[in-house]
Amino acid sequence: MSKTIRLFLSIFVIAAIVLIFFLTTGANIYTDWLWFKELNFEKTFTIMFLSNFILRVLVGAIFAALIYLNLHFTKKPIINYIKIRSNNQVENLFGEERNQIFDWLNKKRLNLAYLFASLIFGFLFSSISSESWKMVLKFFNKTEFNTLDPIFNNDISFYVFSLPFYSFLREMGMVVVVISLILVGTIYMVFTGIHSVSEISSKLSSRAKKHMSILIFVFLLFKAWDYRLKMYDILFSPTGVVFGAGYTNVNADLLGYKILFVTVIFVALAVLYSLFKNNYKPLVWGIGAWILLSIVFTGVYPAFMQQYRVEPNEIKLEKEYIKNNIEMTQKAYQLDSVQTKDFEISQTELTYAELMEYETVVNNIRLQDYRPLKTTYNQIQALRQYYTFEDIDVDRYQLGDNYTQVMLGARELDQNALASQAQTWVNKTLKYTHGLGFAMSPVGKVRENGLPEFLVQDIPPISNSEHITLDNNSIYYGEKTNNYVIVNTDQTEFHYPMGSQNVFTQYEGTGGVKITNLFREAIYALKFGTLKMILSNDINDQSQIMYERNIHQRVRKAAPFLKYDSDPYLVHAEGQLYWIYDAYTTTGLYPYSQPFNRSDNYIRNSIKVVVDAYNGTLDYYLMDENDPIAVTYSKIFDDLFKSADQMPESLKQHIRYPQDLFKIQSNIYSTYHMNDPVVYYNREDVWAIPQENYQGSTIPVEPYYLMNQLPGEKEAEFTLMTPFTPANRNNMVAWMAARNDRENYGELFTYRFPKDQLVYGPSQIESRIDQESEISRMLTLWSQRGSSVIRGNLLVIPINNSVLYVEPIFLQAENGGIPEMIRVIVAHKNEIIMRGNLQEALTALLKSDKSSAVPEEEIEQVQQFTEKGQPGQAGTASEPTQPSQVEQGMGTITSTNSSELIQEANNLYQQAQQALQNGDFAAYGEIITDLGKVLNQLSRIGE
Repeated sequence: MSKTIRLFLSIFVIAAIVLIFFLTTGANIYTDWLWFKELNFEKTFTIMFLSNFILRVLVGAIFAALIYLNLHFTKKPIINYIKIRSNNQVENLFGEERNQIFDWLNKKRLNLAYLFASLIFGFLFSSISSESWKMVLKFFNKTEFNTLDPIFNNDISFYVFSLPFYSFLREMGMVVVVISLILVGTIYMVFTGIHSVSEISSKLSSRAKKHMSILIFVFLLFKAWDYRLKMYDILFSPTGVVFGAGYTNVNADLLGYKILFVTVIFVALAVLYSLFKNNYKPLVWGIGAWILLSIVFTGVYPAFMQQYRVEPNEIKLEKEYIKNNIEMTQKAYQLDSVQTKDFEISQTELTYAELMEYETVVNNIRLQDYRPLKTTYNQIQALRQYYTFEDIDVDRYQLGDNYTQVMLGARELDQNALASQAQTWVNKTLKYTHGLGFAMSPVGKVRENGLPEFLVQDIPPISNSEHITLDNNSIYYGEKTNNYVIVNTDQTEFHYPMGSQNVFTQYEGTGGVKITNLFREAIYALKFGTLKMILSNDINDQSQIMYERNIHQRVRKAAPFLKYDSDPYLVHAEGQLYWIYDAYTTTGLYPYSQPFNRSDNYIRNSIKVVVDAYNGTLDYYLMDENDPIAVTYSKIFDDLFKSADQMPESLKQHIRYPQDLFKIQSNIYSTYHMNDPVVYYNREDVWAIPQENYQGSTIPVEPYYLMNQLPGEKEAEFTLMTPFTPANRNNMVAWMAARNDRENYGELFTYRFPKDQLVYGPSQIESRIDQESEISRMLTLWSQRGSSVIRGNLLVIPINNSVLYVEPIFLQAENGGIPEMIRVIVAHKNEIIMRGNLQEALTALLKSDKSSAVPEEEIEQVQQFTEKGQPGQAGTASEPTQPSQVEQGMGTITSTNSSELIQEANNLYQQAQQALQNGDFAAYGEIITDLGKVLNQLSRIGE
């Protein structure tokens, strides 16, 4: 193959790669623009795209220009070398092969080489700013916090919006100067024949000295600016008694940065002085002083002050700075507005009549745990293998006169669960496009068989409440909608199964981008890497393509500058389904505030995102106009955000205080409820999140939503609460609640228990349950023979100057059975009761004078069962040659066939499980005895 052909092939391959790259990139940009346009967010897309693009181009152009300008001044020694290279007396610097380059090089080509190298450097360094567009936009649209830091008296906006921008400029400036200095220094030294440091003064031209001196001078100015900016870093120091500036930071580190700032300015002026006066003594002395002062003031002096001045007087000297940390941390997490009250514990016993005065609270005590309930929903409400409940959410609904707390989950379609032969492009793209409906259960009602009652159930969805209307419950956008689909095609979409037949539908909404022409088909075919989109005869000019349907990805794509909650929740409003997603604004640049995740130390839930499950529309509601970061974003993206007043009333009823935020706040508050710096320093009153038992493991108690009537309030309301215990202790000292309803939304309360009274913590109640012999024996019994006991959330319910504890007990077969609630444990003060349902447990606890932990008849049944021995050991077996005769509740069954005996054993096992669930231990013991006979007979046949 000739060189010409190879050259043309190489050019063709490179051109093809470049073309594919630009086509793919162009297709992604164009389809992203169509996606944003569908949502009416074209301006947001344009701002994000152009600000990123322009900033990168600007940074690249400035880098390229500055590097080219510096290289331009180095042309003279290279041109001189080229002119005299042929002189045999000139030292050969590069060898014969490399010197051939200089036969080709001239002034014009050198300019082109410099320009090309500068453009390469500019392109490489433009990528540094790929995420900096957000920082630049926030700087130019900043909003005041109206809060000053206690050291420099700057508004907090300076640290959140301005300081990152100044640091960015300083960093970019230092980088370009250092690179320019390295490049020009190398060129000057190589082309002037410098081989040692001693030759620099004699061989380096005056022009080169001036050039490099100016670069060093500019670098030193940037270094001085660096010291100036580092003064503010002491507000984020993690090394002291608390996060933020301590005594040593303010009196040693800050002083050091001021001295070094002045020193570097002096060194920079000494560089200019030495350049024009040819006197290097001031420069040498300046550099020596800089090095010495750096060692002293960045290491020796702060350490000396900390050890010999601060540590012997730490409380006295650090008190002011600890107070700063407490106050700024509380402001950063909105803990400065927490209302603290005393929760007096009544000395008299809580009566049943007093409890029933809080009827709404009692009726909404949560008897379902979202973890086993998810399994239950998937077992009895998915109904087909391709439907799934990804998550169970907690909310509340006004059902007539009843304010009802519910648990609900979306029935989504999981395309990956389709049969393997059905995993075709047509099925996954055109046919199986959406899930259907949801299931909803009141938290306080359970059927006799231990399964939840349903307000909404089945396929097609059926409402069991006249207050819940079901108009359009198709789910095109959800947590499992991971693939793109095309609707309004010539193919009808699968809607739901109806017996042995299927019901089909056509999409009638506004979601998706219309594929109006062949060009868009081709663009999307390129984006998703399939020709089927072009070749399919089912796609027409009215078809709509839906992509980025997963709500987790969808909200992040539309507003990537926000942070999002881990648990979006489903809401049914006006016959439609919506997702509500909590979004946060955060920063790690709030002075003195304690970080919660090693980076961020400020958080606000200022934005609620509503996603239409049918149309995919996104509404970003600005709920807190006092959050400067959220307001800044609303200035930048004015087409993205809506005011809170624009949220429909039907959705406002369902906004809730997010658990993720409450977890962060409660963890911070466990230490930062101490307002006295001395108490904080000594850690005299540190709290902790208590522990609970779940499936044999000890886990922290999660914040939980609870219908409760706060002390002093007249009505029950939807709250989010968590208990606190002292650090390294298990008794309860306080509980914290966030209000969720209407005008009270977002209010935080802390109720402290009396210090002279013992209030049991969750782990103490768990231990007392384990120590209650009758309860423990029953739990152990249920755990035998292929069943798993699940102890649900232990709820701490403060009510009427008393504390009630409720824990549901679930039973699940280990082979994947349905979790069923079989008992409820209720505790109050020193009494613990377990009964078949909540009503019985409360009656036994509060109405009876003396009640055993479990009913006496159940105790007797357990004793009878225990006396019969372990399952499988009771009874005798017939001879293997004789028919077996097993007497049981269904009569006498005779069999000599092993398969019949296996069937018989299975039937007995199912009966035994049912007897367990019903609490009939006498029947359970008899059936287990019969099961032992069958198993012995089987073993003899096997022999």
